[in-house]
Amino acid sequence: MTTEHDDIQLLAKFRHEIRRFLQFSERAAAAAGLQPQQHQLLLQIAGAPDDTLVTISHIADVMSLRHHTVVELSKRCELAGLVRRTHDPNDRRCVVLELTAQGHRALRQLSDVHSQQLRELAPSLIQALTRISKSKP
Repeated sequence: MTTEHDDIQLLAKFRHEIRRFLQFSERAAAAAGLQPQQHQLLLQIAGAPDDTLVTISHIADVMSLRHHTVVELSKRCELAGLVRRTHDPNDRRCVVLELTAQGHRALRQLSDVHSQQLRELAPSLIQALTRISKSKP
């Protein structure tokens, strides 16, 4: 049986492991010449389910950002040549986002290094999650 202090230690360890990955991700994005949110935008566009129209609203939802924040972020990515912004032919108010060839290359490079880092962190993340799942509810 775990105590409240044990539970807090487990959560702290898990949060530490997540933060290690997030710090790695931020550094990797910067090394690739991107801001972390630009990398996240590329990832969410490319990773959207096949039947999803990737609009500003969709990205705002999955990234937990305000609509106007995604508008500005997508404009910066468009200027950088990473994203193409078009209007939905069925609803001209909706802006549809897709990656350019340059955006795909940047995302592939970052995804490769992220996958490698996750493989390295997996044992400690799994251990932290396992301990949390076995602690008292």
